[in-house]
Amino acid sequence: MAFLQTPLSQNQRFPTKLPHHANNSGVISRNISFTRPLSIRGLRIVRSSGQNEALVDSSPQIFDVPLLSCSEAIEMLKVNRAKQKSKQQYLAMYSSVFGGITTDPAAMVIPLDDHMVHRGHGVFDTAAIVDGYLYELDQHLDRIIRSASMAKIKLPYGRESLRKILIQTVSASKCKKGSLRYWLSAGGGDFQLSPSGCHEPAFYAIVIQDESPFVSKGIKVVTSSIPIKPPQFATMKSVNYLPNVLSKMEAEENGAYAAIWLDADGFIAEGPNMNVAFITKTKELLMPLFDKILSGCTAKRVLSLAEALVREGKLHGIRVGNVTVEEGKRAEEMMLIGSGVLVKPVLQWDDQVIGNGKEGPISEALLDLLLKDMKFGPSNVRVPVPY
Repeated sequence: MAFLQTPLSQNQRFPTKLPHHANNSGVISRNISFTRPLSIRGLRIVRSSGQNEALVDSSPQIFDVPLLSCSEAIEMLKVNRAKQKSKQQYLAMYSSVFGGITTDPAAMVIPLDDHMVHRGHGVFDTAAIVDGYLYELDQHLDRIIRSASMAKIKLPYGRESLRKILIQTVSASKCKKGSLRYWLSAGGGDFQLSPSGCHEPAFYAIVIQDESPFVSKGIKVVTSSIPIKPPQFATMKSVNYLPNVLSKMEAEENGAYAAIWLDADGFIAEGPNMNVAFITKTKELLMPLFDKILSGCTAKRVLSLAEALVREGKLHGIRVGNVTVEEGKRAEEMMLIGSGVLVKPVLQWDDQVIGNGKEGPISEALLDLLLKDMKFGPSNVRVPVPY
């Protein structure tokens, strides 16, 4: 920190109370020092031009930092994991680093020098677990392999071995309803930019059981002001999700569920982690092209399932192409599509109400088709898990 001018030593003292002027003005003196290695939490140091002292906008929390043995560190992992309350339960994890599966959530960690952690050099994908079957496992597995190729990440094992590892991890979890997430990384080895020092690529997988109820109620979306990723990066499912996170946060800050990205030409692109689709006034299912966005496995499956609605006369056609904002906002129905949201109706985009402002019949029909496909679909989309 800039305000510490003299080296720290054990002979220096850190006052148990801040100087009087610090308590009154929120200022820490430049002369304070520490008795031993310490951690200061909850501090945000603010320095403006012309000031000789740093401003603190919250109260400091100071404590001794212990030096832990390996067994003590593992015990603290267990203690901290036990304190965490979440609707998501982590039932099993595979790691190529320790070469096996663990069902202890405290052990579900990855090395800090893994380039996926400190350089974002990794890709990931997912698959739903429904009634003891993995839904669209092969489709998602093919996509992560394509993403890894685009990210110049070598596979640690062949495709069939990766597939067996994923199935065995779900089997070990005993999870019959949840989700499987998995990552391919350049691996660990150092903190350099280039992966040339990485020992070998890494593969991780985790089984998640989410107790949150599924809600099909319609939602509101806004247009994202966060720049969309260039096509080279948007078309691969990498761990570089900061634009996606900021886009989601922007939506929540504006009372919406998600923010919709537009591409460089102003056409509708996608949401932060889902595709978008429309039902036109002429009963046509319309979806943006996949050439500049992530090729959604669930979205492609919905396109295939929608053919049944065409045969029934509920839809008059299916089209994938460029979609203008005007065309999207005047649609009869709008929906978000993805493995997490399935088919979620959109009732309002910015200030524009979509259709009659209610969940539409085609969105509901597509959701019903997808749910039935997840439970009773053909063998090419449902892989049984041997428990």
